[in-house]
Amino acid sequence: MTANLRGMTAVLLPGTGSDDDYIRRAFGGALVEAGAVVIAPPPMPGGLIAGYLAALDDAAQHGAIIVGGVSLGAAVAVNWALKHPDECMAVLAALPAWTGDADGAPAAIAARYSAQQLREIGLDAAIAGMRAGSPAWLADELTRSWTAQWPALPDAMEEAAGYGGPTREQLAQLRAPMGVAGAVDDAVHPVAVAAEWAVAAPRAALRTVTLEAMGEQPTVLGDACVAALRETVSLL
Repeated sequence: MTANLRGMTAVLLPGTGSDDDYIRRAFGGALVEAGAVVIAPPPMPGGLIAGYLAALDDAAQHGAIIVGGVSLGAAVAVNWALKHPDECMAVLAALPAWTGDADGAPAAIAARYSAQQLREIGLDAAIAGMRAGSPAWLADELTRSWTAQWPALPDAMEEAAGYGGPTREQLAQLRAPMGVAGAVDDAVHPVAVAAEWAVAAPRAALRTVTLEAMGEQPTVLGDACVAALRETVSLL
């Protein structure tokens, strides 16, 4: 199968607590170089999932689209692709956080803890705690996005933590080709989940990155997704 990305719309969804600023930069390398038009809807903490789904639906009114995202965004994108097989050309799934039910997943636990901290000690103190346990580049990214989404951020985090990702059985029904990227040193987004998605879907491949490389060059993550996609389909 051959696919031409030039002029194609790619709707890419941020992860929990992250934002459209980061995802534009993360996917601003190989995908944009191939001629795709990137749409990154800003997260709406008062209706996070609904906002993402609306952005996907709106973009698909003009023809088939590429869908994807990071963490929660990847799960929402795949679930949408499963329900709209004729409107989805390809999937780019970066750092998937869980398969199926979110309960017990490190990312869901982290989101609920962050929501609790934000409510109990406030934004500034919660950010200070987050910075103490995060790589500097990630702490800078989240400080910006958390501040912009405050004060509704805790609600968005709890909504994300309860969101059901695609199951293995559902991934097996995915018609679109999928490029998956996982970080080998990310405890919050275990690379085993990324591998599980790549194995479960009929046409999918996995590329891995490191958190350090992502900090040095944000496009590493998106480029890994596109490289993985190229293993499943010939891209023009």
